Amino acid sequence: MSERTKVAVVGVGHLGSRHARVYAESPGAELVGVADVDSARARAVAESHGVRAVADFTELIPEIDAASVAVPTVSHREVTARLLEAGIHVLVEKPIASSLSEGREMVDLARRKARVLAVGHTERHNPAVEALLSGSRNPRFIEVHRLGSFSPRSLDIDVVLDLMIHDLDVVAALVREEISSLEAVGVPVLTGRVDIANARLRFANGCVANITASRVSQEKIRKLRFFEPERYVSLDYQKQEAISYRLVRSEGASPEIRRNDLEVVQDEPLRRELEDFLHAVATGESPRVTGEDGIKALELALKVVDAMER
Repeated sequence: MSERTKVAVVGVGHLGSRHARVYAESPGAELVGVADVDSARARAVAESHGVRAVADFTELIPEIDAASVAVPTVSHREVTARLLEAGIHVLVEKPIASSLSEGREMVDLARRKARVLAVGHTERHNPAVEALLSGSRNPRFIEVHRLGSFSPRSLDIDVVLDLMIHDLDVVAALVREEISSLEAVGVPVLTGRVDIANARLRFANGCVANITASRVSQEKIRKLRFFEPERYVSLDYQKQEAISYRLVRSEGASPEIRRNDLEVVQDEPLRRELEDFLHAVATGESPRVTGEDGIKALELALKVVDAMER
């Protein structure tokens, strides 16, 4: 890019502070400032990057072209709408909003204002996931485990909207079919909301996906297994590895299983996500995960939540 995009980060907790760090390191961005209702936190992040800190994000609007929104989910629509109305391009963290109606309002507003609205489904930018999506053919069974230890963040939403939504988005991108049935169970363990959940999805083409997410486990696991006729792929989100095992038949010889490591160039998914957003802002192209994609993921997550409550 010939000119750097002037950006701000609204909400600099655990995730927002990482956005600020990536923007400060990016050659395509100029981090102008950060905003957080916790003034001390805003100052600490701002000082580490030599930028301005404010409690009210609207003070930064005259100085920026784009912003990341990493506030609690309940405030996504309010903050994002204010920025879009002012002509600011927005990347909002997942889930896009607390409800489908709020998400659709945000997408409609971005369209009317001709501004980029990207959603932070970071795993779509994981190099291993990109390799799997580019080579997938006919998935018949998918199993996913996303387990993590307890952390006092994102407690305004349950584990489905906090963690499982990542894998629901990836699985939907892999299968690309409508859901024919869905079963789910969830249990509150350490909070008043569901902390561990399992969902079993059956798609119109017969593919079945079994997805487990927990934020109260002893170890951190981020793995996906993908099965199709005569092929199995094991993906590790954390290690950014994807290994394929394929059954090979040769005339006059016994069938054999051949291992093939998918070509993955390791990189930080968040950095790729924000660079994709900056590219969309600079060129007018669509980001990899659009507002519409965010709504689809939220719709699927809410179906899981509804199934748990039956």
